[in-house]
Amino acid sequence: MTGARQAAYTVLRRVFEQGAYADRALRAAAEPLDARERAFATQLAYGTVQRAGTLDHVAAHYARRPAARLDPPVLAALRLGLFQLLFLDGVADHAAVAESVELAKRDARPASGLVNAVLRKAAAGGRDLLASLPDETPAQAATRYSVPPWLAELWFAAYGAQEARALLAACNEPAEHALRANTLVTTPDELVERLGVPAHRGPDPPDAVVVDAPLDAHGSPLFRAGALLPQSRASQLVAHALDPRPGERVLDLCAAPGGKTTHLAALMGDEGTITAVERNADRADGLARTAKRMRATIVRVEVGDAADFQTSEPYDRVLVDPPCSGLGTLSSRPDLRWRASPDRIERLVGEQAAILRAAAAATRPGGRLVYSTCTLSPRENERQLAALDGFELRSTRTTLPHRDRTDGFFIATLIRRV
Repeated sequence: MTGARQAAYTVLRRVFEQGAYADRALRAAAEPLDARERAFATQLAYGTVQRAGTLDHVAAHYARRPAARLDPPVLAALRLGLFQLLFLDGVADHAAVAESVELAKRDARPASGLVNAVLRKAAAGGRDLLASLPDETPAQAATRYSVPPWLAELWFAAYGAQEARALLAACNEPAEHALRANTLVTTPDELVERLGVPAHRGPDPPDAVVVDAPLDAHGSPLFRAGALLPQSRASQLVAHALDPRPGERVLDLCAAPGGKTTHLAALMGDEGTITAVERNADRADGLARTAKRMRATIVRVEVGDAADFQTSEPYDRVLVDPPCSGLGTLSSRPDLRWRASPDRIERLVGEQAAILRAAAAATRPGGRLVYSTCTLSPRENERQLAALDGFELRSTRTTLPHRDRTDGFFIATLIRRV
């Protein structure tokens, strides 16, 4: 049994049985593995978590019982085997079946025969079954693209059936690997030359570099030197929308982990003042370290609740990047689709509204306010702006993964009336 499959199996059980985050569970489970096995474990774990809804449908079809009625270790072994059989090329069917059966024997020996039978049937006809799955209705699309039914319903209503299907399909594709060249240290062209792997300038925005091969960005000397930061192209658009100028007073609410904060500093040429607010003390410390590494000396970190922020001297420009459901980032966060819920969105909406009110009060007359989220949820985006008085809406921009090949973001630019 390979270490990669054992690690992925452990991740699946921790995510679906204990509520663990996939990335944290994977770091622990894959730590002993060499680089090649770790990469395979990552592909298996993340892909299986992402496709769990579709895999459960196939498992139920061949097992002739709902997936929810299967014991957790049996379901984990089936999901892992089915993912290899149905979605991975280059993995031998017999290896996927045999090793999944061995995993089941370890924790649920009496059911290993069921695992063997289901996987053998899936090896013979599973891909045809996948290809026949319809996506005409939200419920059908939820099964085909492996998302909760409520999410398919949300996007069908918000974007129409055709756009929703394309968006749902894109959420299962690998995320683009984008970096931001820190212009306080280097230029995008220099970064492309120095990375040591194939890369190119992003089409938009101007600081973006897209990596075309595997790269451990956090382990790179360029990262330690502050020359780069992993950051999606959509996220990079936010600081450009705020368009801060050297010497201005800028407020960044909900600032951690610091990608947008340090981008603002770079656009300002590190001249002026940026107040970066973060309510979690540990995250605030991390933000301060990021600012130091990125040579953003004008950043002043304040620990506090953004919703309660007050100032006697309003700011020239204010960025509101509040906690959100993150539905625009499903490609890079495999377990998020199973954590999000309509109830959680409703709770976030209230928090977002309170932070937006504090931000509005902190913007000077004639000043610019940018409200941005990494979600595709009208309740958290367009509808939040409807309750904001005293501002003129200058522009909105929504990036969509299937159209823009980056995360799904909503970015609204407003000007406070004098």
